[in-house]
Amino acid sequence: MRQTGPDTSHADDHDTRSAPWITLFDGSSLDEWRGYNSPDFPDQGWVIEDDALVLRPRADGQAAGDIMSKRSFRDFELSLEWLVEEGGNSGIFYHILEQPDQAIYWSGLEMQVLDDENHPDSFRGVDGNRQAGSLYDLLPIEPKTARPFGEWNEVRIVSDGPFVEHWLNGTRVLRYERWTVEWFAMLRNSKFSDHNEFGAMQQGHIGLQDHGDVVKYRNIRIREL
Repeated sequence: MRQTGPDTSHADDHDTRSAPWITLFDGSSLDEWRGYNSPDFPDQGWVIEDDALVLRPRADGQAAGDIMSKRSFRDFELSLEWLVEEGGNSGIFYHILEQPDQAIYWSGLEMQVLDDENHPDSFRGVDGNRQAGSLYDLLPIEPKTARPFGEWNEVRIVSDGPFVEHWLNGTRVLRYERWTVEWFAMLRNSKFSDHNEFGAMQQGHIGLQDHGDVVKYRNIRIREL
């Protein structure tokens, strides 16, 4: 597994070969989104408030459901902001293969979205691999740059072939390589050991998780590399 240390440079090495930005959420339109395993956007739970896409748990206790981009992407740079309320938990999925008989996390890689100070998941896992910014339940980040609940966090996820970078609040906090001997060994010893599709897709959808907590997303855009 290839990882690098933190990189605080704001230089973008991908500009010279990137397509224009595609706006996935501009604060008013949901045209780029639908429910996972649904042709429609959820009619409850996910709402637009103050130019943000907000999940508010339904009064009846039912899940609103995870949502995903209508388009799928291969090599890309994804940019967005997120905010959780106290004790909040959510996630940003990428390279999703939609499967009618499987949940979104069966195939999708997840960048964790979490209130690290107050959610119990922060203290589970190994070396912080369930904390904000991590590759959920697999790889922790370094350094820890997540802001506390109630504050906006800035994200970049860059996926270029087997190489993936997580950026959080202007710092590259994780870089890893898929499909190596080390990658498959890590998966065999993880909760995803029987998920044959997990992390295997070269192209897939972007997803946002309904974990039953209040979470807000805004300024969601993507460009293909």
